[in-house]
Amino acid sequence: MRKTSANSKVSRRNFLAGAVTATTFTIVPRHVLGGIGFTAPSDKLSIACVGAGGQAAWDIDQLEEAGAHIAFLCDVDWKQAEETFAKHPQVPKFRDYREMLEKEKDKIDAVLVAVPDHAHAPASMYAIKRGKHVYCEKPLTRTVFEARAIGKAAREAKVATQMGNQGMAFEGNRLINEWIWDGAIGPVREVHVWSDRPTHLGWAQGIERPQDTPPVPTTLAWDLWLGSVPVRPYHPAYVPFAWRGWWDFGSGGLGDMGIHNIAPAFSALKLTAPTSVHASSTPVFEETLPVASIVHYEFPARGDMPALKMHWYDGGLLPPRPPELEDNRELNHEDGLIFVGDKGTILVEGWGGESPRLIPESKMLAYQRPPKTLPRSIGHHKEWLEACKGNGSTRSNFPDFAGPLTEAVLLGTISVRLMGVKLRWDSENFTFTNSEEATKLLHYRYRDGWSL
Repeated sequence: MRKTSANSKVSRRNFLAGAVTATTFTIVPRHVLGGIGFTAPSDKLSIACVGAGGQAAWDIDQLEEAGAHIAFLCDVDWKQAEETFAKHPQVPKFRDYREMLEKEKDKIDAVLVAVPDHAHAPASMYAIKRGKHVYCEKPLTRTVFEARAIGKAAREAKVATQMGNQGMAFEGNRLINEWIWDGAIGPVREVHVWSDRPTHLGWAQGIERPQDTPPVPTTLAWDLWLGSVPVRPYHPAYVPFAWRGWWDFGSGGLGDMGIHNIAPAFSALKLTAPTSVHASSTPVFEETLPVASIVHYEFPARGDMPALKMHWYDGGLLPPRPPELEDNRELNHEDGLIFVGDKGTILVEGWGGESPRLIPESKMLAYQRPPKTLPRSIGHHKEWLEACKGNGSTRSNFPDFAGPLTEAVLLGTISVRLMGVKLRWDSENFTFTNSEEATKLLHYRYRDGWSL
């Protein structure tokens, strides 16, 4: 919840949440008042939502199921948001999150940011600077610079944060950690990760900017949708979903599903910044990502873990078939990971680390599984809500996990733009040591009126 300074007026919410106690009051357990399972209104965090349609609609449902109060809704596209708006007829609605967060800041505990990638960092930073807890959809940001800045700001503000890579709550995600740390496949020196995006969902990549200029729908605030990026005419090639394939707005399959599917490796193998990255792909266009790409990362040794090579595949491309896989078994074409250890292999079929198995299956059946030592999830959104109240922590918080993971993923997208060049990354000094062109791609100049 919001922190209250010693000399400020104490709100009812802060009082009831335990910010102040007094001996003249008797605190009655809330189940006495409302029955077992009842959640007192004072225990519900008031959430302001930046985004209400698409992925945001699902996040809002999840937050409400986890016990949050949706206090304010904001979306630049009121047609996309109409279903959520209809579900919440009494909730105040805005088009500009800056207006919402300024006007209603004293009534807001935390903020959901679920909008196109290019708007993640400006909206999240606006909330963090006002002391609000933030849940931001993945990828955390569109640029590497933004990821570093958002992580730093969240740490300094001491707010509870969570990125929307929900696979971090999966049981399989935790099993991968425990099995690798148990030595199930020995030291891991290579990982293969893939997703068939954009093939599976079909947003456009490998195309030029459209030349026609259809009228802006009356329900869409186009200038606000553009936000910090350079002005361009409206076109349905960007909105409401196809923005993922455009460099100005998204980061393709790697930014979309790479965050989900690389996260289990980042966690289990305790990865931080890569030292180099290079890529190959189908033709690269000036404004859109290629149809398919392969990205190669090199990570240094960490503690007792050896140096690692990681390979990312998207657009329908798959890694080499592991020799341990039975002849009659197919690789999952949509999403997966392969951990290659000195003593064996783990195959993960599905996104986010959901279904790990040692291969061949005979090894899985013979494996004596270690005790479950990691805490199990109460739900990805619920973890964040509890952390906002000071109860526990989140696995995908901005400073320690989501920020570094997003940085690494987006370094990969830079290598795709400069296909064929092996880029040397100096994380401490925040620069590519062998490419000024790549260093310039770490960020871009915001339009006037927008900032971090």
